[in-house]
Amino acid sequence: MAVHVVEDDPGVSDSLAILLEHLGFEVVCHPNAEDLFRSAPPSAKDIVFVDLILPGISGAELIRWLTGLKDPPRIVAMSGQSQNTIDLQLRGIGEMNIIRKPLSHGAITQQLAAIRS
Repeated sequence: MAVHVVEDDPGVSDSLAILLEHLGFEVVCHPNAEDLFRSAPPSAKDIVFVDLILPGISGAELIRWLTGLKDPPRIVAMSGQSQNTIDLQLRGIGEMNIIRKPLSHGAITQQLAAIRS
């Protein structure tokens, strides 16, 4: 199982990767959706953290693509935007795990526990 982090802010990406590696996960970081598309698709056992605001293809569009895979991975959307903006971006996707920025250790571990159970 791998955890993919799709985040364009290197500081956020690095910090999240360090925390996830410390928790025992294999982490693959992608600066944008296009970079993730160039690699093998995540498996159903994988977890993908997706920033909703990405350059190029948006995080919401990436999430739509991921949920459309035959065996979609578990997904956590990340955003510092208002709840109304998040709801508009994710409209039609269904139930989604969302973590708010700024990220905290507690919020991340809580999300991981929820999606792994």
